[in-house]
Amino acid sequence: MKAIIPTVIVLLILSGCQALPVAIMDHNPGEQTGDHAAMTERQAEVAEKGATVMPFDLDATTHIFEKTAEGGLQQVIADDPDNSEQIALIRSHLAEEATRFQQGDFHDPAMIHGDDMAGLHALMMGADQIEITYSDLPNGAQILYTTTDAELVDAIHSWFDVQVSDHGQHANGQR
Repeated sequence: MKAIIPTVIVLLILSGCQALPVAIMDHNPGEQTGDHAAMTERQAEVAEKGATVMPFDLDATTHIFEKTAEGGLQQVIADDPDNSEQIALIRSHLAEEATRFQQGDFHDPAMIHGDDMAGLHALMMGADQIEITYSDLPNGAQILYTTTDAELVDAIHSWFDVQVSDHGQHANGQR
């Protein structure tokens, strides 16, 4: 690794690029350090808990948590649009979750992400002020969260941020 550093600097100089400070990690490939190891461990823990709550295969689906001005849009889609089994499992699960969320029951996300999940308490207490709408998608399903309460919009956004982070490669913050 140390032999690569002078080469990179020479290439930057030869190409006319201005060298900027770069953090270089000196560790073995596959070795995880600091925050990366903690995040990977957290994501593995969430995936394990998620498998007990979500009936579909995380490795065959993608979660999308897109923030909007009035709340957000949560989608779960099958990576293979012809995988009718995963699509049916996604639809069934999200339809049930939407019904629970409308009643202030966010037990499943708490089971997966923890009771202290950002935004969760506000969503539970303010569920009657959030319009929660389920709908099918050709390759999965979605739940739309809308509210005029700015604090609840912030709670939805915080809740989405945690899910994108915790689900790692299985989630995106936009479509």
